[in-house]
Amino acid sequence: MGTDYKNVRLTEEAYEKLRSRKREGESFSDVVARLAGERSLLELRGILDDDEADAIEDALAESYEGYADDLAADWDE
Repeated sequence: MGTDYKNVRLTEEAYEKLRSRKREGESFSDVVARLAGERSLLELRGILDDDEADAIEDALAESYEGYADDLAADWDE
């Protein structure tokens, strides 16, 4: 029993986006299967309560502040 195939029409823009996501050795079918299996960040909505989300946001903000300071110091050298 062989593999069944379907034809799909894409706009040039959609084709180029798909082609840009193609990894070495992947067929377009492989790319579509991989991308279709990806989970959306929207699926994570609601898993943190407000306090947990605020704590993560604060930690990220502090991390970015340190990064900006380091970047500015490197720029001044």
